[in-house]
Amino acid sequence: MINQSIAGRPNTIPEFNTEPIPFDLFLKNLKERMVNVLHVRADINQLATKRGMPPFVMREIMDLNPLSVGIPKEYGGRGCKMEEGIALLAAVAYESLALSLTLGINNALFLQPIAKYAQEEAKKAVFERFMNHQNMGGLMITEPGFGSDALNMQSSFIKHGDNYHIKGTKHWAGLTGWAEFWLLTARERGESGDLKRDIDFFICDVNAPNQQIIVEEIFETLGLYQIPYGRNRLDVAIPEVQKLLPETSGVKLMLDLLHRSRMQIPGIAMGFIHRLLDESIAHANQREIGGKPLFTYDQVQQRLSKLQASYTICSAMCANSSEIAGIENDLSLIGFEANSVKSVVTDLMQEAAQSATQLMGAQAYKLDHIAGRGITDSRPFQIFEGSNDILYAQISESLVKMMKKTKESNLYQFLKNYNLTSKTATFLKKMLDFELNTNLPQRNMVELGQVLGRIASYEMVINLGEKGFRKDLINNALAMLHQEIAALMSNFSHQNNTTVIEDYMENSSWLNFIRV
Repeated sequence: MINQSIAGRPNTIPEFNTEPIPFDLFLKNLKERMVNVLHVRADINQLATKRGMPPFVMREIMDLNPLSVGIPKEYGGRGCKMEEGIALLAAVAYESLALSLTLGINNALFLQPIAKYAQEEAKKAVFERFMNHQNMGGLMITEPGFGSDALNMQSSFIKHGDNYHIKGTKHWAGLTGWAEFWLLTARERGESGDLKRDIDFFICDVNAPNQQIIVEEIFETLGLYQIPYGRNRLDVAIPEVQKLLPETSGVKLMLDLLHRSRMQIPGIAMGFIHRLLDESIAHANQREIGGKPLFTYDQVQQRLSKLQASYTICSAMCANSSEIAGIENDLSLIGFEANSVKSVVTDLMQEAAQSATQLMGAQAYKLDHIAGRGITDSRPFQIFEGSNDILYAQISESLVKMMKKTKESNLYQFLKNYNLTSKTATFLKKMLDFELNTNLPQRNMVELGQVLGRIASYEMVINLGEKGFRKDLINNALAMLHQEIAALMSNFSHQNNTTVIEDYMENSSWLNFIRV
């Protein structure tokens, strides 16, 4: 029975009939609590230099039930409203990127899939534990040797009676050793011993019998010190009721899950970029060079304006995701859009950290300074949930497929009729009006994907402007994107077929070619 298999205790789920407090008050309470915990009771800049999160920080934050935004109302949550989840991530990321990612992992990679695909009995038990016992959950997909090649994962399961026996190894799962619940992914092993092609998802309750996950190693990560990552060994028996039920296939479920998660990364980026922008403007006004504020220098203005443009672009992405990424929608087929959002916004995060560090100078090159720390903390966002190089190539591949399907070879002609780029194409016609070679080498596919991702971002900024967002910010963001697209198009049009020379040491020592 579910109350024993997943909860490990009798299931005493209360009746949820109270209306949650207004979201603006909910967010206000959370912000005040974060200020108290991270700036009054402790110093976030000092906390961020140490591994892990102090128990009192998580206790105080989780006491406000921030993860209720990812739980349906019928189970006591706030209703899985996408705009609330994104706004929550932004508010938390303004204070702590690691804490925001922690909530993002719980919400996008665990609670939302449970709300959409879990069996009813499992939902009740899981959501009760989250609402009343501050439990946390994560997702295990990546395996040693099978990172980006997730479809060939080797973790397997065999059905034994009412249980699924899962064996395998997973690594780089955020919240390793912390989370009480995990979504595990595995492929069914057939009678012949071969693994089937589809992927299945299972809820693992590490506090229940035969569901303990062995943490074999905790990684010494370069950044995001407060989130534990590691290698995990699976040898668990999962009750049948804890299997997720895909609408069609497990692969489609995974795409829906990952695309929705990618569409929510702008929430984390929003708070992070907003904070760096505020810190950079304040520093530029206070710091004097040559008898005048740093703020008055043209190069400083250029850096600050780009940071501000990133803030606007991120705002546009947050608004767009809030409208289309709800769990009621199937996102499995929106790879072009989701990959564009994830890759571009994570590039903007890294550029913002680099720029803020440059502006603030030597003081930012400290582990306890938000700008310098932000370089290493934001860098993995360009790698996890799909390396940006791979995602950019996939964006181009999806475009080529669509163009072949419509028998259109002119890039401008296609983009002006594509709903995600139609407005932007008219502004950029001069750059885009050419016949696209659909047999491009991979490096050019990546470059084209970088262009397309920013064209999609340009469209989102236009849409935000049409809704009444501040016009001068919109114009600055569009100008910055236009410049980036022009530069990327120049790289794309330049043929570069260089390859690595493996035996390069022969006749290549500079000491042999100097005149003395």
